[in-house]
Amino acid sequence: MATQAAENPTTAPDAVVVRFAGDSGDGMQLTGGQFTLSTALAGNDLATFPDFPAEIRAPQGTLFGVSAFQINFGSREINTAGDAPDVLVAMNPAALKVNIAALKPGGLVIIDTGEFTKRNLDKAKYDVSPLDDGSLAKWDVLAFDISALTIEAVKPFGLGNKDALRSKNMWTLGLALWMFDRDRGPIEDWLKAKFKNKPEIADANIAALNAGHAYGETAELSGPLHKVHIDPVKSEPGLYRTITGAEAISLGLVAGAQLAELPMFFGGYPITPASAILHHLARLKEFGVTTFQAEDEIAAICASIGASYAGQLGVTSSSGPGIALKTEAMGLAIMTELPLVIVNSQRGGPSTGLPTKTEQSDLYQAVYGRNGDAPMPVVSCRSPGDAFECAIEACRIAVEYMTPVMLLTDGYIANAAEPWKVPDPAGYEPFPAKFLTEKNGEELLPYKRDGKGARPWIKPGTPDLMHRIGGIEKAVDTGHIDYAPDNHQAMTDARVAKVLGVKVPDQEIDLGEAGGKLAVVGWGSTYGPIHQAVNRARRKGLDVSQIHVRHIWPLPGNLGELLKSYDHVLVPEMNTGQFKTVLRDQYLVDAQPLTKTSGQPFAIAELEDAIGKYFDDIPGNEGGEVAVNEAQLPSPELDA
Repeated sequence: MATQAAENPTTAPDAVVVRFAGDSGDGMQLTGGQFTLSTALAGNDLATFPDFPAEIRAPQGTLFGVSAFQINFGSREINTAGDAPDVLVAMNPAALKVNIAALKPGGLVIIDTGEFTKRNLDKAKYDVSPLDDGSLAKWDVLAFDISALTIEAVKPFGLGNKDALRSKNMWTLGLALWMFDRDRGPIEDWLKAKFKNKPEIADANIAALNAGHAYGETAELSGPLHKVHIDPVKSEPGLYRTITGAEAISLGLVAGAQLAELPMFFGGYPITPASAILHHLARLKEFGVTTFQAEDEIAAICASIGASYAGQLGVTSSSGPGIALKTEAMGLAIMTELPLVIVNSQRGGPSTGLPTKTEQSDLYQAVYGRNGDAPMPVVSCRSPGDAFECAIEACRIAVEYMTPVMLLTDGYIANAAEPWKVPDPAGYEPFPAKFLTEKNGEELLPYKRDGKGARPWIKPGTPDLMHRIGGIEKAVDTGHIDYAPDNHQAMTDARVAKVLGVKVPDQEIDLGEAGGKLAVVGWGSTYGPIHQAVNRARRKGLDVSQIHVRHIWPLPGNLGELLKSYDHVLVPEMNTGQFKTVLRDQYLVDAQPLTKTSGQPFAIAELEDAIGKYFDDIPGNEGGEVAVNEAQLPSPELDA
């Protein structure tokens, strides 16, 4: 008999946060990905945050082997994966212990009691089962044996218990689809396609999916479980798809090469979380893309430089450790003045650091981190969808100014997904590459600069255009080897002027007005939580604005004047204050840092607390405790 809740879906809030958590072998990323697909098809706006361990296969049931996937979805604009989950699905004791503190008070936790054995409780460092000691009292708890229910559901397919339990994530997904009024059809189609050569596995997973859905639909349940329907978000008409940051960068690189009318060569080496870009581009050969998995990071970038020398758009990609290895070759690309796009998917560091966690700690490396005076434009994307636009922008700058460009993303953007309106290709202005085909003077002048400061691009083998190229200093215009002091000064100045002269748009204000009490200035993936925190503060009547910078180097021409129009500048970053230092250096503004290096994105509440510190003098708006690095916030004396 169907529950009343199942027959009459309740009115939901305008957004819900759900976190799936389990062992790294429980398929939580796959579960979250398919729930994301169903949510997108339902027309909700969404943002996701996959969070998985660094170990390839941590010991089963241990705390450091917990994998989680969080999704925030709703009928309004969604910018972040959410702070605290409304619903936590915990597949074992370790997943419960690692994630329960994040659950909202009064939130719902769904627990697989079949995994709460003495052995698993010991692995999770529980002395007593949390199901029995009252420690879960402040949450709604729905605990039942998902493992046994899954085994029963797939019994007709003759699977052993071990193989049957591999369908447990599909059972859980089926329950979640029922809870949020989702269609199972697309998931069933996906399972049939994924296991087309093993139809019995597809059928077993579909049976588990349907069993989880039916459990919610028909079980005699009292208490917290009920069906919730969230209306679609109002969106502009158009073609939409879900996209991750890695996918968006890959598509943007291809689009950039097409707009430059060039074939693209991508040289890469596997490293988390950058590897996905190589995987995506390898499937796009029909667009003139050549992918090369090199034997190491140095070979990858050097091959890409060689491709640019040969007349293709060279692209390489890595994360912080690999970017460090590529540094000398970056200097070669700067000295030879060849177009090259370098994608840095930042992660926690230094050294191997936190391979699967997010951070923004490579900004110094991007702007300053090469030997000699080696300037390079730097562009930073703020979200998965924005990564497409930024990749095109990086290609444009590289081709028009004959320079390597670094594109900064991070682990959060690379792995997160959001709905993306597929743009009209006709809306982009082409920037076709131009090659020198005949001498540009009485003799060939391979370093004669145009109005943008760019030298000509010469394909090797072009008749009568043989020239020297390499890492040793070149003479002005002629490109001959020249160690003379005046020549090195002139060429250093020319390279710096070219980069500083890159045309970038003026900085816009994302929320608020020019001038006022406080500007919250961010870059990269901090956009979402800053946007939400500033929006909430402005609804309270606080004089705060948001400025989010895409062009890290050179900075927008109006940024200094804009920052000086505010009494205070707060710079949240997932590092120890790197962009804050750049702003202080360039504009002599008293930019204050708000830093976080936990491997996790900023929570909206953390930023709200930080903003509130600037408005303690307003009655009824006394600021709370700052969640991160409170000592770095301005003192009352500074506020006065």
